[in-house]
Amino acid sequence: MPRRNTVHEQPLPDRTLVIDNGAYSIKAGFAHPLPTLEDCHVIPNCLARERDKKIWVGAEVDECRDFGEMSFRRPVEKGYLVNWEAEKAIWDSSFLSPKSKLNCDPHDANLILTEAPNTPVALQTNTDQVVFEEYGFATYSRHIGCCLPAKESLCCSLSITPGPSLNAYHDIQHFFSAPARNSHTPAVPTECLLVIDSGFSHSTVTPLYNGRPIQQAIRRLDIGGKLLTNYLKELLSIRHYNLMNEEHLVNEAKEKISFVSNDFRGGLEQTWQGIVSDNGTKRENDGREIIIDYVLPDYNTGSKGYLRPHDPSLAARMKKRGAMADPGGIVEDFMTLGNERFAVPELLFSPMDVGMKEAGLPETVLQSLSGLPQGLWPAMLANILVIGGNALIDGFMERLELEFRQLAPAECMVRAARAPDPIKSTWLGGAYLAADRTALKAVQVTKQEYLEHGSGWVSRIFAKSATR
Repeated sequence: MPRRNTVHEQPLPDRTLVIDNGAYSIKAGFAHPLPTLEDCHVIPNCLARERDKKIWVGAEVDECRDFGEMSFRRPVEKGYLVNWEAEKAIWDSSFLSPKSKLNCDPHDANLILTEAPNTPVALQTNTDQVVFEEYGFATYSRHIGCCLPAKESLCCSLSITPGPSLNAYHDIQHFFSAPARNSHTPAVPTECLLVIDSGFSHSTVTPLYNGRPIQQAIRRLDIGGKLLTNYLKELLSIRHYNLMNEEHLVNEAKEKISFVSNDFRGGLEQTWQGIVSDNGTKRENDGREIIIDYVLPDYNTGSKGYLRPHDPSLAARMKKRGAMADPGGIVEDFMTLGNERFAVPELLFSPMDVGMKEAGLPETVLQSLSGLPQGLWPAMLANILVIGGNALIDGFMERLELEFRQLAPAECMVRAARAPDPIKSTWLGGAYLAADRTALKAVQVTKQEYLEHGSGWVSRIFAKSATR
């Protein structure tokens, strides 16, 4: 009888590095027994080149003061990590540099890493090879951003993806004003949860059952913050200044000026005709001022861009040969913005406005629910968690919940909550997982196992199609 190879089980290292490798930024930090958002560090996930050809890597971008005509190279495209050459330079600077706050020895650390749903197998294999062969992490696991086995009968009927996700480890009911759970109680995934992740490169809708994604109901919308920024660049370049090479400037402006209107057509009419307040400012029905002035940043003085109320008479006096000076005599450039403020984020709800043949985010959620038994609809609609940077747009949650109520069956209660920090939410879910050593050990693969069985076996383990 052939001798069976035995692998001596080794204890997990004490340190666990959790990395949410997003398209716009990396959210990373070491897990603690009682993790908090303050333990998470946000690192720009890009290589940036100035006009004078100087290169800024990862966290170094935060130290830059002149973003004029700066070009960016991002390792993550359409949500997938496709450029490990650039990503490795960012990871080396962020996790191996002695000056970094997250400096660690990979050989003595566990790694929890996120990936997008339905990542191609070839890209998953590349990631596994880099993690174990290039960095040599002691143990490692991939997650799609929430993790206990689902019931076997439901797994068979719903094609539940065994690979764990991270956001289900949150105290979801506390987001809906329920009392918070005891901090010493182990985090148990929510039974039914619908996660809407609207980030930089795309938006996804993922139904979770006992923390496991239901594969056939996952839906993707190829609209995210990057497309919104590019659309705003085009609008501003046509109506104001040529800003096609000013990605950073326009992205900052988008984050400051954008809001989602509950009445898009009415907002357009008010922009042109105007509901005029006592001081002559056009306002939306909810009292929000539509037309504002955005003062552009001055990289020579270090001043940042900012909003101010629009005063037509003052703007006319200040305007002179395309350059403007405020009453103190300081030269400044500004743009008077109107419907650009709500027309740009409207793409998340009406992609057809720019000719994209895709459903908006509310319709995408209904498409996702159509892949589930109707018996699960009430529980999913009552537990909607919204994460990602786009969730921070003013009015986004109100519009989303309004459209859900219009589209959902009348007998279903609709509750949608934005995570307290939608950008760091996935990282915090991973930190909750890492705090439970038993749950962590169940999902991690060791370097020894990888070297013995290979990357194909590791992929099958993460997919639960193979056993240890």
